[in-house]
Amino acid sequence: MAASSKLSTSVKALCFLGKHQQKGWSSAEISKEIGINTSKLRRLLSMLVKSGILKSSRGKEGKFVLNKPPDKIHLQEVYCAIEDRKAFHLDVRHVSVKDLPDSAKLNNYFLDLFAEIQIDIEDKMRKISIKNIIEQIL
Repeated sequence: MAASSKLSTSVKALCFLGKHQQKGWSSAEISKEIGINTSKLRRLLSMLVKSGILKSSRGKEGKFVLNKPPDKIHLQEVYCAIEDRKAFHLDVRHVSVKDLPDSAKLNNYFLDLFAEIQIDIEDKMRKISIKNIIEQIL
């Protein structure tokens, strides 16, 4: 699943749970409500539980609930829970720069640029909570 897909799927599930906090929901129920493949959703929900964003009850009829209020769950926290790489990942290892000093300088330029962009993205994501998103879509 692509990074943007994982994040948007996780946010859809969290918004659903945030709007329906009165009870726990199974992954199959959440999947049906938000239109996402159940097995893909389960993997993401598991990551969100491991990171402390969600709580789950065990067993065949396991249910998921938010572990904290929607205004305390920020996109950056969700992103870090489900992603193992940065949004702007530049892989320059496959480029031989031994005899190409300009290429090495360009690689370093882009590594620095993408690092700055990554910081900007994460700062912006820290300011957006699940509650903000729920309020925007209502």
